[in-house]
Amino acid sequence: MSIPLPEYHSHEEFQNRSRKLAEIKALQIDPYPPKYVQTKRSAELMLETEGKEIGHSEDAAAGKTERVFVSGRMVLFRAMGKNAFAHLQDETGRIQVMFNRDGTEVAGLKAEGELTPLKFIEKKLDLGDIIGVEGFIFRTQRGELTVFAKMVTVLCKSLLPLPDKHSGLADKGVIYRKRWLDLITNSDSLARFRARSRILLAIRNYMDESGFEEVETAVLQNTYGGAQAKPFMTHLNALKQDMFLRISLEIPLKKLIVGGMQKIFEIGKVFRNEGIDKTHNPEFTMMEAYAAGWDYNDMMDFTEGLFEKIALELFGDTKIRFTPEGEATAYVIDVKSPWKRMTMKGAIETYANIYVDKMSDADIRSHLLHHASLDPDAVRSAPRGILISMLFEEFAEKHLIQPHHIIDHPIETTPLCKPHRDPQERKEGLVERFESFILAREMCNSYSELNDPQLQRDLLVEQAEKKAAGDPEANPLDEEFLEAICQGIPPTGGVGIGIDRLVMLFTQAESIRDVILFPLMRPED
Repeated sequence: MSIPLPEYHSHEEFQNRSRKLAEIKALQIDPYPPKYVQTKRSAELMLETEGKEIGHSEDAAAGKTERVFVSGRMVLFRAMGKNAFAHLQDETGRIQVMFNRDGTEVAGLKAEGELTPLKFIEKKLDLGDIIGVEGFIFRTQRGELTVFAKMVTVLCKSLLPLPDKHSGLADKGVIYRKRWLDLITNSDSLARFRARSRILLAIRNYMDESGFEEVETAVLQNTYGGAQAKPFMTHLNALKQDMFLRISLEIPLKKLIVGGMQKIFEIGKVFRNEGIDKTHNPEFTMMEAYAAGWDYNDMMDFTEGLFEKIALELFGDTKIRFTPEGEATAYVIDVKSPWKRMTMKGAIETYANIYVDKMSDADIRSHLLHHASLDPDAVRSAPRGILISMLFEEFAEKHLIQPHHIIDHPIETTPLCKPHRDPQERKEGLVERFESFILAREMCNSYSELNDPQLQRDLLVEQAEKKAAGDPEANPLDEEFLEAICQGIPPTGGVGIGIDRLVMLFTQAESIRDVILFPLMRPED
């Protein structure tokens, strides 16, 4: 079988660089050595030398300044007579390097023939190549920090060019599919993903300080549950059985609370076979946390503290400044506790001027059918609780710019939440649930967890019946989970937070694809 070469193998640039690679190897120079120790990164050097007198090029040539080992990708090169200058880019930024006709050597290059070290650098290296430089620092006449290169080591000869330095990457499809090019050419994108790492660290530190233990549960499950979503299916050959990728972290974590663990959390991937838009990706990251003895009021306080912690870690302030794409207005979002708390009905009244308790089911349906872009069949068949939820989503949610907790949802919206403790609210079919919203996006979902095994069975049987009737997002009956609940789970508060949306907030990203390194995309032809 003959496998054809990809199209880029025939490109002129690939051919030229491949020829240079062969010539480098012919000189007995290893273009892909196994190791190089970098003692300083560019940002560290900039910070350490800021405002300091460090000497001129003559001092560096004589070895009288600080000796450093730097490495990076060559992203700019210009020859100037007996000197040549380059910019090396590492993960922290760029630093200038000066190559000198008389003072620079190339590792492995024998001092014979017409190919001097400077000529080798000019003729055999290209933009995009990764090199290591041992040298001494100095400032140019313009004050730019520079490394006088004494020894240059080829670390990786690249065979394909980088995107044009002026136009960069404009095609979003290329940015998301070939994230490595985005990170090389777009410093803002690199900073966003480095901020994501800092956010995850801040979350874990906050959870540890709050007495939570991190656990890991299975991604492959026999029965899925914990959310209303359509799952991805796969097949396990070893046991000859179909499996599901988890749609939630909830069910196994509750089993651990039954087992006696008191405060636990998990950060992990979940998978929902749903649509793709600016805030949804079929594979995304969730954090779920459960605390025995807590209720949804405790979780509201806890959630506010988490967002405060992240903001202070990133900005030293609880204020986040955000300008939506295509808008001139800049929002200042303050995540400082306490956040505004409103019932779902109260939010509909406040932001949509709709008084649910004065409307019959028919009135609500009529309003939704005339004023909302919803599936008419879904509206006509929905029970009252779902109709109220539809009103909220269509007419109130878009107004929740500053942090809001929307509390006390209809029981029809979730089968896993405890009925409201207030007799009147319970009578009206409300549960102790809240969702938090910022910039009109749902940020988290929380319950006082249902621990009545009989009611839990009734609600899950209702879900199973919906599934049997054709609802693709309804949950199957999970008898193992019901068995665990029958063995006793203490009063528990739980919360689920979408990590990707949280990162969008704190990095001012417009799309969830901007905060996921490799979002789901159609394959290229």
